[in-house]
Amino acid sequence: MKDVIQVEEKFYILATSARVDDRTRVLKQGETFAVLDRYGDVTPTGLGELGLYHEDTRFLSRLTLSLGQDRPLLLSSTVKDDNSVLVVDLTNPDVRENGEVALRRGTIHLARETLLWQGSCCERLRITHYGTRPARLTLGLRFAADFRDIFEVRGMARAQRGRLQPPDIVDGEVRLDYEGLDGRTRRTRLTCSPKPSRITEDGLYLDLTLEPHAQATWEITVTCETGGSPAPRLGFGQALHDSSAALEEARRKECSVYTSNEQFNDFFNRASADLSMMLTKTHAGLYPYAGVPWFSTAFGRDGLITALETLWARPEIARGVLAYLAATQAAESDPERDAEPGKILHETRRGEMAALGEVPFGRYYGSVDATPLFVMLAGAYFARTGDRAFIAELWPAVERALSWIEGRGDADGDGFVEYAPGSARGLVHQGWKDSRDAVFHADGEAADPPIALCEVQGYAFAARRRASEIAAELGLKARARELWRQSEVLQERFEAAFWCEELGTYALALDGRKRPCRVRTSNAGHCLYTGIAEPERARRTARTLLADESFCGWGIRTLAAGEARFNPMSYHNGSVWPHDNAIIAQGLARYRLQEESLRVLGGLFDASLFVDLHRLPELFCGFARRAGGGPTLYPVACAPQAWAAGAPFMLLRACLGLTVRANERRVRFRHPLLPAFLDEVTIRGLQVGEASVDLLLTRHLHDVSVNVLARRGDVDVAVIM
Repeated sequence: MKDVIQVEEKFYILATSARVDDRTRVLKQGETFAVLDRYGDVTPTGLGELGLYHEDTRFLSRLTLSLGQDRPLLLSSTVKDDNSVLVVDLTNPDVRENGEVALRRGTIHLARETLLWQGSCCERLRITHYGTRPARLTLGLRFAADFRDIFEVRGMARAQRGRLQPPDIVDGEVRLDYEGLDGRTRRTRLTCSPKPSRITEDGLYLDLTLEPHAQATWEITVTCETGGSPAPRLGFGQALHDSSAALEEARRKECSVYTSNEQFNDFFNRASADLSMMLTKTHAGLYPYAGVPWFSTAFGRDGLITALETLWARPEIARGVLAYLAATQAAESDPERDAEPGKILHETRRGEMAALGEVPFGRYYGSVDATPLFVMLAGAYFARTGDRAFIAELWPAVERALSWIEGRGDADGDGFVEYAPGSARGLVHQGWKDSRDAVFHADGEAADPPIALCEVQGYAFAARRRASEIAAELGLKARARELWRQSEVLQERFEAAFWCEELGTYALALDGRKRPCRVRTSNAGHCLYTGIAEPERARRTARTLLADESFCGWGIRTLAAGEARFNPMSYHNGSVWPHDNAIIAQGLARYRLQEESLRVLGGLFDASLFVDLHRLPELFCGFARRAGGGPTLYPVACAPQAWAAGAPFMLLRACLGLTVRANERRVRFRHPLLPAFLDEVTIRGLQVGEASVDLLLTRHLHDVSVNVLARRGDVDVAVIM
């Protein structure tokens, strides 16, 4: 494929490429995901990302349905609200024989359902004949498996690959094997019920004769195997039953949100369903994999931010993230992987290229912010849940992270956490804006390392404050006092070094010569979130962020219009990211700027009305809002993306000023406000330790009232105006 190229350490889609259809359909379950077109097919077109993937490898690169010699006509296509099943309705085109129409268009209905379960892709085709005469039909499924690593699909060329075996056809089953250079055999297994009428090396075919108004069913299972014992053969019905039961069990434990606005309900429910879909069971608990298709794996930063976004409603996510990242915390130095003792994981991969070391991402630690975010989340989780036993167990990992922040993370000893590239094949920039062009000076000159990002100093400040609170609860009084003192020193140094009076905001970063990058970016909004910003400067920063140069109408841009590298179509220099906006909105609320938080929520909610399935993507372009039009989509954005799915949770919390503290058995709403499009919000099943509460929030002209609908256990609910 010629549409994808490698540019240094990153992989980009060429500007000449475009999606054939931007409304792809995504399914994910566990370590498996599928990117399909609206027909439910895998076709080698567009950007080339369609396929069935398992553990960072594409196990199907083609799966196309035909009716006779033709592709069926599309009637409708949607993923169910809970993201469990893709449902596609198809029909036949005109079928001609001897120059005459033998079967008129719209005579045959094909109901195609697809779901993923336990490493298998299960399909059910229901074929219904609405004609008046018997019809002879041939259904065909063309298939292929290239077993490309996810980095190959993204565009990385390899000097050599493993060996694809010829298809093995035995007793109506097709096996496609790939012997990887890592010594593992990966297998795609295709089975059908009823068995095909005939099988070729790249196709399954079923011949049918249907009487008028008769119906037939064909089920196909594609199983991804990575060695060991063969995976169990699952029929569609059993897979649907098991997956539905698992979803229902998970829903019973979730906090739910329902509002007076049905469009907002669609927006929030899709986010909740996306979040549940991205959650993956690991050895340490649930972990929100970052995004489909490129980032369906554990990322440290993404998991931590997603957990922070959703902590008030789903604290079990934070527990799983903390446990996983503590278990994978770096124990020794490895420059090739940017690993240093105490650092928190950036990314992990399970594919062939990672196993062979062709990419450094098997376990890669090139993230400057994941380590302080880990400590922040640990403290926030403890405050939210009061889970003392878990936090006591986690404390050694917290201390190792703090040691890195105070030591290797501040290599020059100036009090700021910095980064410089370690691995030649790793990331050049190691904050959340990790594009090569993301950190620069006012004239557009690239910043030289080591680089101290403004938001990372905020994370380090909040990490020390949170760790101080944990230490005090664990009886470590001297350590608690020292950490609090360190946070105060950092705050003073930060204000002196980063504040830009002429811009009314904080500098993006300090470069290797301690020169501030005097550009207006969304990074400064994270300083409000962490509380490192002095109150008056926080308010001035808020005005800068909500000015027309930064707030495009749909959200706050990553970079303000007018800056040297501003480009609304850039990945990090002018686009709008939902998670970034949610963090900023929470920061605004911290300084009692809820009205401003409402603007951010309103912009992103409005944007969701124009995107497929009301799903917030990873990012979209930062063009100014135009009357009668929607936001401009970014062509290769991941959707779903975990921290984009988490954004509505944090946005709602910001507007409501909501905090939950299990140890104190209390729920607080501090200066709550609701936007004009939400008259009521009902929250059910909000856990507060062993207790729970159901709440009804009602918007009034200048405030919000809170009524307790049900209380199970001892919970105090209060509104602070």
